[in-house]
Amino acid sequence: MNVAYVRVSTAEQNEARQVEALRSHNIDKWFTEKISGKNTHRPQLQAMLDFVREGDTVYIHDFSRLARSTKDLLELVEQLQAKGVHLISNKEHLDTSTPTGKLMLTMIAAINEFERSNTLERQREGIAIAKRNGVYKGRQKVAVPPEFEALYAQYQQRELSKATLAGMIGVSRPTLERIISESGYKVTTSA
Repeated sequence: MNVAYVRVSTAEQNEARQVEALRSHNIDKWFTEKISGKNTHRPQLQAMLDFVREGDTVYIHDFSRLARSTKDLLELVEQLQAKGVHLISNKEHLDTSTPTGKLMLTMIAAINEFERSNTLERQREGIAIAKRNGVYKGRQKVAVPPEFEALYAQYQQRELSKATLAGMIGVSRPTLERIISESGYKVTTSA
């Protein structure tokens, strides 16, 4: 069976580019999610790992969609290989069922992790310079709409989901959680 795993980091991002790139592989089952790849605790990733069986092939657009760190990527590949599942990356043109593919996977994963670390370091350096020069303002506070208290009450009574509440006030779920936390409202664990 041909299985696809598609991931974007935030709800605001669009997965259409990845889906379009993977369509040519006659995908039988799609696993798609909008969540950070900072770790492997992702519902659709775990569902995909549970779903695949020996002889299946998992297609991804590129390795960064599967994992951000070399360690996580190699562990996921090991899990798939232990189940007899092949992994094919569209962008890197790698098939982990071959020795060359395994070698290249390790090298590319290390390079991706290195690039990500460099990007974050450059970002930290830029912020430090901007702070020193007095031009860094930091993350701007989101204005809480006047109707928030009434909508939040509906959320507390489980009349609205967290995703619905976030959409109604025009913010992402993490931003909604920050608003709730900063406003001193009681945070619930319902979704």
